[in-house]
Amino acid sequence: MNRNKFIKSVGMASLIIPSFSMYAYVPKQEDPQIDKALVKKFVGASHSNYDVVKELLEEHPTLLNAAHDWKFGDFETGLGAASHVGYKELVKYFLDQGAQANIFTAALFGKMNIIKPMLEFSPNLINAKGPHGFSLLHHANKGGDEALEVAEYLKELGLTETKFALY
Repeated sequence: MNRNKFIKSVGMASLIIPSFSMYAYVPKQEDPQIDKALVKKFVGASHSNYDVVKELLEEHPTLLNAAHDWKFGDFETGLGAASHVGYKELVKYFLDQGAQANIFTAALFGKMNIIKPMLEFSPNLINAKGPHGFSLLHHANKGGDEALEVAEYLKELGLTETKFALY
């Protein structure tokens, strides 16, 4: 093979066969995880302290859906904390900020139009464990008069426990 043919064949091959260096993986610098102590402070405050929650959320918007792990799979968000203690004003604030609503929050607010289809879709949700093992019935009871219909419906389905063991 003469020099010209070799150069032409190598040149054509380089157009057909991509260079590995062109596609080399270069990891990008990722944002660090949210500080666990900060998440714990936020979730803890979400049980009872609107002012602290609002201040922390304004400074750290990513806390909105952050979950603290209390161990043994007991994950809790600010929304979950406010929901299981029946702190509706704070729950509404979280929802207004775009928090990820769930079936427990729907039970707190007596949203039968959400609870009933969810339980028809997935009947085993009747035994779902919220933060600290609190049940849907617990959340409905915390909802007061607004959630009486949901509480009665859950009892009709056989739910009697307000808290389940986590482990």
